Amino acid sequence: MNKNKEVVSITFFQYPKRNRWWAFNQMQLAISPLERVPGKKFFKLMGTGGGFGFSLKPDFSTYALLMVWEDIEAARNFNLSEVYLRFNQQCINNFTYWMRCIQSHGTWYGEKPFNPSQEKAKGPIMVITRARVKLHKVLRFLKYVPNTSKSAEKANGLIFTKGIGEWPIFEQATFSYWKSQEQMEDYAYGLAHKEVIKRVKKENWYKEELFARFIPIDINETPD
Repeated sequence: MNKNKEVVSITFFQYPKRNRWWAFNQMQLAISPLERVPGKKFFKLMGTGGGFGFSLKPDFSTYALLMVWEDIEAARNFNLSEVYLRFNQQCINNFTYWMRCIQSHGTWYGEKPFNPSQEKAKGPIMVITRARVKLHKVLRFLKYVPNTSKSAEKANGLIFTKGIGEWPIFEQATFSYWKSQEQMEDYAYGLAHKEVIKRVKKENWYKEELFARFIPIDINETPD
């Protein structure tokens, strides 16, 4: 029996041109309403990158909302909340990935946002990687990381990926969805990606970093 009831969601909201300024302003205006959402343990409202995966070019049409919930019931109820309904009314469409964390290392502004369960990935897997880049290492970061992200475009088993973040360049994260853990690890431990990881460690690029793995769940299931 899985005793960890925590649920994680990441929703991508896509907005029409007429509502993009509204969406941009929500990066500040929506913080207080989101803080008051019942059952919420952690959240981040983030912008996204244009193009494939990580990109220095922002995508002003799309924003990502990452939420960590106490349980499935709290996650279900969010779709009835005033803040969600307001987002939903302004966007063209949105899609939510529902997940449970199975592995997490590192911190997000000093917090450990995810509580890993003891479950194993037996099928599809999601990954969130996040880093705060040191100011004097930004040029090195810009030289190597975007090309590594582009290499994922041809990765076997990659279903979806999107660059996400609170601040351009200095705070970068990536959400990716893979058909299997094996295919994700083939990419993660592949030559191009492995070379950048070696540079990151050797040259100490990051102030802070986080790596987390998740399995997809159905929030309509009956809780354990």
